[in-house]
Amino acid sequence: MRLTHVACGRRLQPVSVSAYAGRLIHVVGPNGSGKSTLLARVSGLLEGGGRVELDGMPIVDLSARDLALRRAYLSQQQNPSALMPVFQYLALHQPKQVSVMAVDEVVAQLATRLMLTDKLTRPLTELSGGEWQRVRLAAVFLQVWPSLNPYARLLVLDEPATGLDVAQRVALDAMLKVLCQAGLIVLASAHDLNHSLQQADDIWLISKGKLIDAGDAVDVMQPERLAPVFGIDFQRHRVGDSDWLVPVSE
Repeated sequence: MRLTHVACGRRLQPVSVSAYAGRLIHVVGPNGSGKSTLLARVSGLLEGGGRVELDGMPIVDLSARDLALRRAYLSQQQNPSALMPVFQYLALHQPKQVSVMAVDEVVAQLATRLMLTDKLTRPLTELSGGEWQRVRLAAVFLQVWPSLNPYARLLVLDEPATGLDVAQRVALDAMLKVLCQAGLIVLASAHDLNHSLQQADDIWLISKGKLIDAGDAVDVMQPERLAPVFGIDFQRHRVGDSDWLVPVSE
């Protein structure tokens, strides 16, 4: 995937960067920095300047059907409004012309991993916030799951861990690794800097609508690069096999 001078009014200044198959990319920055705008532009849901290419094709040239085959997008948390059970909501996101048996197998896998098996017949309006978030995640996973959709290339997630507990976040991390191993690009906004340092392959660091830095997570997540963006100093320490960022108070 290639972004060339991608912009959106005052919210996002021109961004030029590439993303490669099999990489988990975290978009990191303060609140209001333009992360959601960037993700929506990449997904083809906002108009603006510049060019987004997926599989070598400008996404503006793709029909809605072809775009849905190649990428899935999870927006920030929103309340369910449809009066339907979970299994019916998931069915709206399954790839077309796939056998019922194959879809049922993947739905069962996703429900197990996201701890939704006992929620499949429950109406959307009776779900808790965390349950609804897991249903939404299951839906976008179903849309691009490799065994069902060989055309899938990109999964875009805006704050996917909202409302998830520790075990559910671990399950989410494991599923994202499965998709990356299958060759998808996963692009997600994130707020937990240590989680990004330890889980992401690449970081796009954004501030005030500008892409400040992009590259390998180990290189970008350095105290001297983060401090000007977040307005606070950091120290980076090695503990066991992991690096940790620690904010430094005055």
